[in-house]
Amino acid sequence: MQSVLSCLDLGSAGLALLFGLISLVLLEIFRLSSSRSRNPPGPTPLPFVGNLLQFIKDPVNSTRTTLQYGDLCCVYVGRRPLIVLNNIKMVKEAFVQNGTVFSGRPYIPLIDWITNGYGILAVTYGHAWKQQRRFALHTLRNFGLGKKSVEERVAEEARCLITEVLKHEGKALDPMHPIMNAVSNIICSIIFGDRFDYEDTRFAKLLEILNENIRLSGSAVGLIFNLIPFIKHFPGPHQKVQRNANALIGFIREVMEDHKKTLDSENLRDFIDAYLVEISKQKSNEDSTFHEDNLLMSTADLFLAGTETTATTLRWGLIFMMNHPEIQDRCHEEIIRVIGYDRPPTMDDRASMPYTHATVHEIQRIGNIVPLGVVHETTGTTQLQGYTIPKGTQILANLMAIMQDKEHWKYPDTFNPENFLDENGQFCKNDSFLPFSLGPRVCLGESLAKAELFIFFTSLVQRLRFSWPHDAPPIDMDGIQGAVRQPQAFHMICRSRERSVPSSPVTPGYFPLHHKHI
Repeated sequence: MQSVLSCLDLGSAGLALLFGLISLVLLEIFRLSSSRSRNPPGPTPLPFVGNLLQFIKDPVNSTRTTLQYGDLCCVYVGRRPLIVLNNIKMVKEAFVQNGTVFSGRPYIPLIDWITNGYGILAVTYGHAWKQQRRFALHTLRNFGLGKKSVEERVAEEARCLITEVLKHEGKALDPMHPIMNAVSNIICSIIFGDRFDYEDTRFAKLLEILNENIRLSGSAVGLIFNLIPFIKHFPGPHQKVQRNANALIGFIREVMEDHKKTLDSENLRDFIDAYLVEISKQKSNEDSTFHEDNLLMSTADLFLAGTETTATTLRWGLIFMMNHPEIQDRCHEEIIRVIGYDRPPTMDDRASMPYTHATVHEIQRIGNIVPLGVVHETTGTTQLQGYTIPKGTQILANLMAIMQDKEHWKYPDTFNPENFLDENGQFCKNDSFLPFSLGPRVCLGESLAKAELFIFFTSLVQRLRFSWPHDAPPIDMDGIQGAVRQPQAFHMICRSRERSVPSSPVTPGYFPLHHKHI
């Protein structure tokens, strides 16, 4: 009798559990239906996970398909709606005309786990963000941002890079490390006051983990963590993200401690020196957000943003040049005609090299390393194209759709510098070119990135010719979607275009940097 009752109890419990689960799913379906009726159209979400599985499976194609739903598209990340802006008009209306309302940053569990809410990039629109961004912009300008001194620094580093890759002349070379090292040395010279040699194994490891975190944070690992963040208490690949972040912060902390010992407030060497002085100045200010935790994370943000994005764009550029040798040769001919083999390029040369200038822009357009931009969040309830957008709604700009819009580009889907040339062969701007976004959240390193891309690219094509190894496998041009859309790992062959390449590229007094050189 007791065993019969026990079976009945188990059966009843099972039926109750099944009924509860069915009720929960039905309630979620009803909630989703109600939410979708208030939001712009979009792909059908699944209960609890939304459209997450589609974006995990094929992020690039999922980004493309949002276009079929119109100017605004609503997708669901887990249970939360996310509005995608699919054309330039919508992006300008939101990020420029209503910039204050659309310039927040959402709480993202993985990012918060790493940053603890400090820094610049992931901090929401408000007092702390304004203080940190304003200080960063002011300090970066003081240390050369937008000035000739940075151009000279980039040109010198380009010479270093050319010498480095020519060590492997005629042999298959993976360009990831030398390009990342070269690009990173520019921001390192500003934030750390020094550059790092290409053979520095510790710095090479740091660049490797930086690249790995960019890939992991935008992959299934990051998406699943953001959906169920309590997994941080359990082992798994997400723990690697935390270990990598701790390694980077540990490196910056060591530099900071060294700077404290040698700090001279009358002779500031770099961003860290300037920040340490600002902490001291702001001690009595109750509204101050300047402290060592923000120093560490703001420096990490600048290091990350000043390394990964430009380096990835240049790697896409090499792929496009190898895929289109006729474009590579035409750029080389223009460069040699204007500046020859020996003089380094400057930003002033852009006006005399419209084809090369257009090619750099086309690399950014088709390379499109952040197809959906960086996520924004509304700081208040607002209206957009007749829809009520509640406070706390996540917003993305579909930069892929905008930079391949058939209405605004002559050759939207193919790599062609003519997209940036007028009928007279002169460079012409296009309002739909948005690699740095728009509004209050526009990339604060835009001027530095432009100088790096033009001078690095022009210097490389001036001195070197790039081609695929004869046995190179076809490369998937969709790339690998992480926080940044990276190309697949590839190898290239480089050859000198002329006999004399400088053997000692670093001129005296170039590095380490001191205030008098900035």
